[in-house]
Amino acid sequence: MINLAQKDIAHTFGKFIVTAMGVGMLLGIVLIMMGVYRGMIADAEVLLDDLHVDLWVVQEDTLGPFAESSRIHEDMKDTIHAQDGVDKTAALTFQNIQVPVRGKKVRVVALGYDPFGAINPINPKRLIAGRTLSQSHYEIVVNDKLGLELGEKVALGRNIYTVVGLAHGAVSSGGDLLVYISLKDAQELQFMYSNARIRNDRERGIGGGDSHMVNAVVATLKNGYSVDKVAANIKRYKHKSVYTHDEQLTILTKNLIERASKQIGLFTTILVIVSTIIIALIIYTMTLEKMKEISIMKLLGIPNSVIIKMIVQETVLLGFLAFIFGNIFAHLIYTKFPKRVVLELPDAWMLFLVVLAASILSSFIGVKKVISADPAAAIGG
Repeated sequence: MINLAQKDIAHTFGKFIVTAMGVGMLLGIVLIMMGVYRGMIADAEVLLDDLHVDLWVVQEDTLGPFAESSRIHEDMKDTIHAQDGVDKTAALTFQNIQVPVRGKKVRVVALGYDPFGAINPINPKRLIAGRTLSQSHYEIVVNDKLGLELGEKVALGRNIYTVVGLAHGAVSSGGDLLVYISLKDAQELQFMYSNARIRNDRERGIGGGDSHMVNAVVATLKNGYSVDKVAANIKRYKHKSVYTHDEQLTILTKNLIERASKQIGLFTTILVIVSTIIIALIIYTMTLEKMKEISIMKLLGIPNSVIIKMIVQETVLLGFLAFIFGNIFAHLIYTKFPKRVVLELPDAWMLFLVVLAASILSSFIGVKKVISADPAAAIGG
């Protein structure tokens, strides 16, 4: 039996392919939006996975440095280290800074840590050139996407730093490029007032800023100790908020990303609906264009079921080709986005099922037009 859909598509092959490519670009944007959400989740986990600590100790009644302001004294790391079950501790600072790169300022997040401490937040697997920090002052390890090179000088605050290492994929919880500096340098940048401010405060009878502050203390535990019990003891006796690795991950992925994920989800839903409407309009237009031929087929005695099958097949094939073009389009452009976009196979399959269902629904408009077609219209042109 002759495949009517195949014959009809061959007759308008160029138009059919261009139409599929147009719808495919829209579906590609849908895939990109899904990838943006996946990228946000992946970015939120980078720093937690690199540090690989059991506990986060932060200012009392706060959610920690990723969600809100948190300041505790640096010596809290020694106090936490003395707690039963604690193996290693480290004091960390996090701050947004502007790094001068080729004449322009680039916003990054600076992580300050003690280069000689027990916990090093720089994952050795991310270091693609150079080394980690080995001095207490004036060295910096940067994300390789920042555009700086080994040995290059960078002005931050009142000091000049030398780039000693390049780390690939090092990002903050918000997806900003991450740089690493020593704890002392970070404290000076974040907590130390300028000389003019210090003199002004002294004239007002106000003490100078305390630079021996950090944003969080992280800790690992010895084998055999319960994370929840150690956390509860620190909360009870040290009057600090304490979060486990899983709780910190929940804060990042739910408290901070939840609203963004809802917005992305709504935008993605709208795009899918728009894609469905566009496919429906295209099929309706294609059906109108061949109404005379459909009337002739009816006049010749070809049953509605055969004609309907042609319409449905064309619609499903249009959706399938659009999905293929959408995937190609998404994979061609996703690396151009400033923040991470993660394209996952399950998302693509889910979109394929949605497109398939949308194509079948869209075909009903053409089917309705076929059923209502009058065979007499074939006579009299």
